[in-house]
Amino acid sequence: MSSYVGAIDQGTTSTRFIVFDRTGRIISIAQREHEQIYPRPGWVEHDPEEIWKRTQEVIDAAMESKGLRAADLAAIGITNQRETTILWNRKTGRPVYSAIVWQDTRVEDAVAEFSRDGGQDRFRRKTGLPLATYFSALKLRWILNSVSGVREQAEAGDVVFGNVDTFLTWKLTGGPNGGVHVTDVTNASRTQLMNLETLSWDKEILNYYGIPEKVLPHIRSSSETYGLAQLDSIRDVPVAGILGDQQAALVGQACFNSGEAKNTYGTGCFLLMNTGLKPVQSRHGLITTVAYKIGELPAQYALEGSIAISGALVQWLRDNLGIIGRSSDIEALARTVSDNGGVYFVPAFSGLYAPYWKATARGVVAGLTRYVNKGHLARAVLEATAFQTREVVEAMERDSGIRLDVLRIDGGMVDNDLLMQFQADILNRPVVRPVIRETTALGASYAAGLAVGFFKDIDELRSNWTMDHRWEPCMDGPARESTYRLWKKAVTRSFDWVD
Repeated sequence: MSSYVGAIDQGTTSTRFIVFDRTGRIISIAQREHEQIYPRPGWVEHDPEEIWKRTQEVIDAAMESKGLRAADLAAIGITNQRETTILWNRKTGRPVYSAIVWQDTRVEDAVAEFSRDGGQDRFRRKTGLPLATYFSALKLRWILNSVSGVREQAEAGDVVFGNVDTFLTWKLTGGPNGGVHVTDVTNASRTQLMNLETLSWDKEILNYYGIPEKVLPHIRSSSETYGLAQLDSIRDVPVAGILGDQQAALVGQACFNSGEAKNTYGTGCFLLMNTGLKPVQSRHGLITTVAYKIGELPAQYALEGSIAISGALVQWLRDNLGIIGRSSDIEALARTVSDNGGVYFVPAFSGLYAPYWKATARGVVAGLTRYVNKGHLARAVLEATAFQTREVVEAMERDSGIRLDVLRIDGGMVDNDLLMQFQADILNRPVVRPVIRETTALGASYAAGLAVGFFKDIDELRSNWTMDHRWEPCMDGPARESTYRLWKKAVTRSFDWVD
């Protein structure tokens, strides 16, 4: 009898493999970072082969460190950075180009071109998504049109497409030797090629973009057995769950009821609210997405507020400016001052996502005086994440008609007490952190475990959720609204920087 479930958590900056027991407790974990490639301003790439190598390394390391055997695992789930686009040769397994990362803005001219005929929301009714550089379809189109010979190979069926979940599933289950070419509904919903109602590829949009359907993976549920792993350390373990990272965190936070929401603070910041069995079209700058689909049960939908830059801003302060040595140093530096000194940092490095969707915005630091020091800048960097989250919460409440009483949080930044207290203050409502903070990987393991009967049902998963810490708001109202007003003013200064 297998005692555990495993999860591959392939993120924007690193890959992890985590083994969980039935209660969601971590048994073993391994992590490796991968290179961030910036060929030109606005371009962000990864090496798919490096990601696959790191995936194998972390699986082997996590299994070996605790003396685990393949038979100890009931199933493996995959969760991944969404929208990141990979095309590879199905005969050799070799990518035809680098992975184009979700943050990449190289297709902004195409966004403007397609928006001229029908507007930015021309495909929103079908896909839930505005035209933006964020999603996979235009990245896929760019590779087909820009890399010599790839379109011809794709039309011949020799080159196939997938987001990272599809690439890893294909590799895990045999690659050129029988690997399965699949994706789940959550990742398919991030391509801007899937119809939200039918959960199938939309032929009209495919024709419009000039994308051959044979290049696309088969769309499956988030929780079912897709194939068996072929790596030695996990050989014949069912690969049985796939969820995009933010949907995985929603599942890991046990947000199974309509109106329940979570916010993940990672490279970007992503707030999702479960809206039930029907997609809710946004009127206030959010996107509509699939939350999850368990086996043959109907799909659940979500509203999402996607913020491109949150934890990545801390990394930028570390790597590009050298103001801090480690990301974790930012809290101590920010605590050297009592406030932001009048400084506001709008991190529109890749344009602005929700609720603005302005691809031509760029980063702005506003309010600088001679008084300002690096402590104020560090504090402004942290506060930027909280301000952006409030904007998304306000939009979500207007779209859903539901007021959030409490915000469930997870991700790498939730250990930062200063940030979390400011988040509660600027929202004027409690912020709650769960005991199990690896909710993204946990959600993928839940999906895989449900598929093979390791977990009985979602009620069992709900029972695993317990609170670790709760931050209560303590900022007075006038101060809250004054600082938020200045933030909104700073945001407008970032608009239309790129002609």
